[in-house]
Amino acid sequence: MGGIIELATFMLIIAGIAFLPLGYFIYMYTMKKGEPFGDTEPHGDRESIVLVYAEKLVNAVKDIMGKK
Repeated sequence: MGGIIELATFMLIIAGIAFLPLGYFIYMYTMKKGEPFGDTEPHGDRESIVLVYAEKLVNAVKDIMGKK
């Protein structure tokens, strides 16, 4: 019977260690008003340099094809 209690205790300790990162994430998420790690830059706010140049290239090709 003692082996079962020791095994159950050991399993609870392992489970507690395994779920610590999840608990930390939930704690941080609730403490910063719904933002998990503070003020982060949302994706899509800034234009990508590659997209800007690609758009310029497409517009230039359209202008060249429109003149012909």
